[in-house]
Amino acid sequence: MVRSIKNPKKAKRKNKESKKGEGSSSSSIPSVPAKVWQPGVDKLEEGEELQCDPSAYNSLHAFHLGWPCLSFDIVRDSLGLVRTEFPHTVFCVAGTQAEKASWNSIILFKLSNISGKRRELLPTQSAGNDSDMDSDSSDSDEDDDEEGYGGSGPPVLQLRKVAHEGCVNRIRAMQQKPHICASWGDTGHVQVWDFSSHLNALAESETEVSRGDSAILNQTPLVKFSGHKDEGYAMDWSPLVPGRLLTGDCKNCIHLWEPTSDGAWNVDTNPFVGHAASVEDLQWSPTEPHVFASCSVDGSIAIWDTRLGKSPAASVKAHQADVNVISWNRLASCMLASGTDDGTFSIRDLRLLKEGDSVVAHFEYHKHPITSIEWSPHEPSTLAVSSSDNQLTLWDLSLERDEEEEAEFRAKTREKVNAPEDIPPQLLFVHQGQKDLKELHWHAQIPGMLISTAADGFNVLMPSNIETTLPSTDA
Repeated sequence: MVRSIKNPKKAKRKNKESKKGEGSSSSSIPSVPAKVWQPGVDKLEEGEELQCDPSAYNSLHAFHLGWPCLSFDIVRDSLGLVRTEFPHTVFCVAGTQAEKASWNSIILFKLSNISGKRRELLPTQSAGNDSDMDSDSSDSDEDDDEEGYGGSGPPVLQLRKVAHEGCVNRIRAMQQKPHICASWGDTGHVQVWDFSSHLNALAESETEVSRGDSAILNQTPLVKFSGHKDEGYAMDWSPLVPGRLLTGDCKNCIHLWEPTSDGAWNVDTNPFVGHAASVEDLQWSPTEPHVFASCSVDGSIAIWDTRLGKSPAASVKAHQADVNVISWNRLASCMLASGTDDGTFSIRDLRLLKEGDSVVAHFEYHKHPITSIEWSPHEPSTLAVSSSDNQLTLWDLSLERDEEEEAEFRAKTREKVNAPEDIPPQLLFVHQGQKDLKELHWHAQIPGMLISTAADGFNVLMPSNIETTLPSTDA
């Protein structure tokens, strides 16, 4: 169970990242060879510092909102379903972890003019090879500094703040109606908000707003539910039924919210109970409107059907440690990923759940608690993971170890990089530089883009080695 950001202070920008096989440590002595930095293994000597390899990213930007944010969500917008052209614009909603309860707010923000290197998406049916895809000619002129990445100027940050009672444990925007957001407060209440006026104002504005001086506005939520007996972190909107919501608390109770015809919600005061400890995360099934999954500090994962009563339809002891986060694959709905307090994460095939051994992949790369896990919305085998070891890792589970290919790669790179021997073949990318990583999300409308939040602010990144295919279409 890893949650709160301790001793929150004003965030300061940090932007020192490394990629698997390409990040390096360096010192003032020019003759020291570059090597791959391994968190938890390697130590920085006096005078050494980590350096970012700009060629590892198509885009990389860092920014902060004043106070750290434990949770955020990407707000679906009307700028296009599949966007590939820079500069990009993103809309998000985040909740603060301020030093005093009365200082907290929900922040809606727009980050525009996100620059980077253009990368064509791969068609599902090959249209021929293009050697220009591998060109490094654009890398040499890239300048990775505090103000942005690329040559078109820094991103523009615009924001609106709405007062929130207490810290925001988790916040989620409804997929079908993105202006409707739900927030879990550390005071034990769940609130649903209509932020349409703020999102409209951000969409129409082109002027950057001062991050620290913008006024905190007061707004009344649509609903404030105080039926939970404790605070909580678990929350998920249904991807199939607009307005259907689940919230889970630290007293092992899960409540179902059903939308009404008049725009309100009926919250079932009789909770779903099946875990022996705190419910840490919830995920609706991407294909069945009445089915959801939950995970708990008790080490279990449960599958529920709301039509079958208040007990789990199936439950499995999934891990030996607290299960902090889960993610249901929306492109391969039989797959569920889970991350734990001991740093391990697993992939389960739910079709094998009743047979007892549903684990199809298990990874022990991270040595500290997993704080966030999410399947790519564009590639069914790609997964993003963040950990308290200050790493954000990307995985392609379709890859297998090829010893001959690895030997050839090492032979080519051994003069440049001293790479560790035990990197899992499924590990695609390692992003570093953020302190106390808390949550990550893929952008559903910008293939290859991730956003992550940490104690020292946000990063927007697009790794250069993440390939994304366009869905096939009829000519």
